[in-house]
Amino acid sequence: MTTFTAHSTTSDVLNGIDLAGTRFIVTGGGSGIGAEISRALSGAGAEVVVAVRDPSRVGRLSPRVRAEQLDLADLDSVRAFGRRWDGPLDALIANAGIMAYPDHQLDASGWEHHLAVNFLGHFALAGELHASLAAATGRLVVVSSGAHRDTPFDFDDPHFRRRTYDRWSAYGQSKTAGVLWAVAAAQRWAEDGITANALNPGWVMTGLQRHVDDATMRAMGAIDDDGNVITQPYSKTLSEGAAPSVLLAASPAIAEVTGRYFEDNQPAPVTTAGPTGVAPHAVDSVAAQRLWDLAAAAVHDSGR
Repeated sequence: MTTFTAHSTTSDVLNGIDLAGTRFIVTGGGSGIGAEISRALSGAGAEVVVAVRDPSRVGRLSPRVRAEQLDLADLDSVRAFGRRWDGPLDALIANAGIMAYPDHQLDASGWEHHLAVNFLGHFALAGELHASLAAATGRLVVVSSGAHRDTPFDFDDPHFRRRTYDRWSAYGQSKTAGVLWAVAAAQRWAEDGITANALNPGWVMTGLQRHVDDATMRAMGAIDDDGNVITQPYSKTLSEGAAPSVLLAASPAIAEVTGRYFEDNQPAPVTTAGPTGVAPHAVDSVAAQRLWDLAAAAVHDSGR
């Protein structure tokens, strides 16, 4: 348990914490929740690298933030980023992602687009940075979503080659993959002193929703008939949505916690009841290790 609530902000989480001398990587850190994470960490004294597809589009977030090129859908780009990184890394925050991509697309790796960007690219990146994380007794922070609850990982057809493509199933599966990855990493990297946790940032309006049509947004209660954003009781500000990532990346309060899924800044219970908590299929250790092996083979094969 922590002392924070669903509406705690990054300032609340970092109150009294000095991050001078620490180094963080935030994927997708140039906009939305990622930018808020980057601003918060750098504001507490950390050096932050935002890893994005187009660094030229990243505005000035802080003198301690710099942008580096990374295309998570291109494993060669991931390897190049890893080769450029030098020295210890206090935390990798796997924040970048896509949601509800309308068309079935397989990336160069042969993986479905959501899985390639939201999971496999990050998996490969963490592998490249493993020694740097170990050198700092670092943390792996995986941004997942409550969408994981409805979608177990389909090991028989993860890339929708046989089943009919559904954008929400694809997104949910990729977010289940993220939680399973954190579970597996917590087990495999414990001896290296690396912790790994996943989180649900909550409902925050950002560019993540760019592929979602207005009719769907209305049905979700996100906008009204005129296109105006509706603030729901469960809605969060950017700072509130960024708080769980900052908590897991930098707070001394959870330094020893690993292999967990956080929601509203608290470790979530494993449950199938209701709209909150972490689903059993997302923390299944056998499935987690199976997914790790599947991803490791894909990364290995892509580098031949």
